[in-house]
Amino acid sequence: MQDENGQRALLPGRRIRARGAVTNATGRFEPRRVEAVDDGWDMAEEERLVATEVRLERPRSALSFNKSPDIPFDRSINPYRGCEHGCIYCFARPTHAYLNLSPALDFETRLIARPGIGAVLERELRTKSYKVATVAIGTNTDPYQPCEKDHGVMREVVEVLSAFNHPLAITTKGTLIERDLDLLAPMAAKGLLRVGVSVTTLDAGLSRSMEPRAALPARRLEVIRRLAEAGITVRVMVAPVIPGLTDHEMEPILQAAAEAGAKGASWIMLRLPLEVAPLFRDWIGARHGGHAAKVMARVREARGGKDYDAEWGKRMRGEGMWSELIGQRFRLAVARYGLDMDLPALRCDLFQPPARAGDQLALF
Repeated sequence: MQDENGQRALLPGRRIRARGAVTNATGRFEPRRVEAVDDGWDMAEEERLVATEVRLERPRSALSFNKSPDIPFDRSINPYRGCEHGCIYCFARPTHAYLNLSPALDFETRLIARPGIGAVLERELRTKSYKVATVAIGTNTDPYQPCEKDHGVMREVVEVLSAFNHPLAITTKGTLIERDLDLLAPMAAKGLLRVGVSVTTLDAGLSRSMEPRAALPARRLEVIRRLAEAGITVRVMVAPVIPGLTDHEMEPILQAAAEAGAKGASWIMLRLPLEVAPLFRDWIGARHGGHAAKVMARVREARGGKDYDAEWGKRMRGEGMWSELIGQRFRLAVARYGLDMDLPALRCDLFQPPARAGDQLALF
């Protein structure tokens, strides 16, 4: 069942196979809410098998700029909207509401690819007013999610940034990054690249439940190993830390990542903005009901009694006893496993737009 905007309405009690969201709540900007009612017809199999759809968007811009004071970059690129990994905790889910789609199941099944973004990016980098600084990719949705295999939008972007000698920071939990080692390894050798690999848990069952179409933890550790062997500086991201569910795994994750070749580490507390909070509560109640009360109590203790606090400086780490305890454990663990070194800044001095056919050659 769908409404006039194409949002799926799911029958109550139906379990969606290999998806993170257990509902498809209407987006916050929609004028009406649509619910499915079970009329007695047995359509269970059709309801479970929700296929991934990928629509194409002609991008008008590639670079997005921000002035957030608590993140270390001011520009990013989003090759895709939505993410098939289906991580139930993903703080980017609310962005799907701007597309008249649900931040729930639609976010992970109705994706938008942006082919042609490489040409748009090249045009933006060639403008005389452009000032080079590290561009971050993967800070919203994963650029190496499964549909990248068919659409290659991230490959377009990396080809342009490589040609321009532009510094790049990638965040991913996708194995497709290994495909681009032919471009990424030379960038790393020039001091132009850093990669962050997200590892939330070492428990394969828990990972499959909360990140249903992402690579399993052991495979992500192998990605770290392969990137490190290619000479790429890798940072393991213990993110998000879910107090009462995954926080006890911080030290084992850091140790495993260090053994795989990671050189740095970071952590972020679980973030539940807007529609993510009820989606997460529904998920943990349905899939891990025995942990639900403890987890949500600790989340609220770290968020001033609320599910989420978006205040600058607090949204990434939270506050209070649980936040301080996790932070202390993290600092001790990264020192123990050699992940506390200061990683060198990426180089900006090599940036140079490549010559185009027909360009006048320099005389000197």
